[in-house]
Amino acid sequence: MAPVVREPRTPWWQREGVISRALAVAGVGVTLIGVLMLLVLAAQAGFFEPVARVVAGGALSVGLVAAGWRVFGRPGGRVGGIALVATGIAGAYLDVVAVTGYYHWVAPGIGLAVALGVASAGVGIAMRWQSQPLAVGVVLGAAVLSPVLTTELLLLGFLVVLQAAGVPVQMRREWPVLHVARTLPVVLAALSMIALSGLSAAIAGDEVVEERGGLLAAAVASAVVGLIGALLVVRRRSGDITASVTIALTALPVFAAALLFDRPVTTAITGAQAAILLGLAATTLVAGLAERLGIPRHTALVAALTGAVALLLTCVTGTGGEPRLLPIAFATVALAFLAVAATSRTRVSASLGIAFAALGGLVLLAMATPETLALHRLADQRLDLATAGAAVLGLGVAAMVAWTVPRVRGWGEQALVTGVWIAVSVAGLYYVLVASVSLGVSLGGSDGFILGHSIATIVWMAAATAALFYGLRRLSRSPAVAKVCLVSGLLVAAAALAKLFLFDLSTLSGLVRVAAFLVVGMLLLLTGTRYARAFADAAPTRPNS
Repeated sequence: MAPVVREPRTPWWQREGVISRALAVAGVGVTLIGVLMLLVLAAQAGFFEPVARVVAGGALSVGLVAAGWRVFGRPGGRVGGIALVATGIAGAYLDVVAVTGYYHWVAPGIGLAVALGVASAGVGIAMRWQSQPLAVGVVLGAAVLSPVLTTELLLLGFLVVLQAAGVPVQMRREWPVLHVARTLPVVLAALSMIALSGLSAAIAGDEVVEERGGLLAAAVASAVVGLIGALLVVRRRSGDITASVTIALTALPVFAAALLFDRPVTTAITGAQAAILLGLAATTLVAGLAERLGIPRHTALVAALTGAVALLLTCVTGTGGEPRLLPIAFATVALAFLAVAATSRTRVSASLGIAFAALGGLVLLAMATPETLALHRLADQRLDLATAGAAVLGLGVAAMVAWTVPRVRGWGEQALVTGVWIAVSVAGLYYVLVASVSLGVSLGGSDGFILGHSIATIVWMAAATAALFYGLRRLSRSPAVAKVCLVSGLLVAAAALAKLFLFDLSTLSGLVRVAAFLVVGMLLLLTGTRYARAFADAAPTRPNS
């Protein structure tokens, strides 16, 4: 067998196009920096008059575009033509930014309109030449160097113009790099300016309040362009995931800008954002609506997750971060998502509902800790009717989770359902205990703490009895359901007994302790008798010998 002869690998620096592209990129950057020096640094050195500098910059840009157009049509001139045109268009854009934001010769509206025309011309040439590098070079070159000419709110306007100019291109060409190039600069710039504004407000008080409205307007404009642009793109190319991701990216500045305002305004902004995004995601719940609107599932998923974050911020700001109200808000949202999941059988809605339920439970746990529930003094200080209401609502959410999970597509496996029931049982024990003790200390006077614990133990055992009875009734017809109910009931009964002997016996006193032991004991006797009879009835009858 003849040995395989491998062809020698060509060094990277000898490969076709590598060096030419590297030199072209370097040339674009250096030339654009030279344009900036002509427009700005020459003023500091006293060279030329402002008009001469601007005219020279514009003339240079036009010359570069003309040269690039001519070079592109020649053999081997594609790389050079793209580099020259990208440099010329970006330079012309910077010229417009200088005229508007640095020298203030024209009104912002006129400057933004002219900039849109320049950027559209650049991406139009990129579409004609079918060159993503040209479009990216125009957008990135102008976006990266514009902050040298202006750092005012007008900068965000010029970046939004660049973002909008790329939308028509994305509708016809699948250029994911351009998606990122036209979106990321405005998002980063907006987040930076919002952070600086928040820091300045913390230091200088109300002296910088006036610019907050402008920052919010720019953030909203970017989000609108991102949302509408993404929807237009995915209607033509349903597989463009990058377009969907831009929805989440452009939502970030709105989140940040909303936090600059007072609580009612912040709540209104994030609430409106949540309504729009969740409304978009809800189109998948109506049969055939998403297909008619041309909204793919990945777009609806991104909208749902981003809208859920907006809704989370709405809950936090709407309640003022108050620990006693926050669990109620989270539980209410969880019930809404779970109700949608139960009717539509969608995993996204169920997952969001469970996530909000978990957040509400964690906040309540941080407030009603085991130590708080065990010590009379702490319970009097930290528990009230609000915690009782949150616990009752949490019970409803736990029941909704247990009812919804088996109905969700792909979540009907027996192991998962059993695990969810066990988790729900544990959560239910906690919520019953919080509700009972909170109501006891709020309404029961000096003995309310003891009475609340006694009621909690009795309710635990009653719930265990109900679960066991239900499981025994379903033993022959639905063995899987019976198994889940029996396992949960036995666990709850064990928890009730553990609490009765480990806590109630030493903490409760008088008739309250007697009542707890009597009721729990009778329920155990009743359950044991029913349990034995059920399995005796289910056993096969032996023939008489």
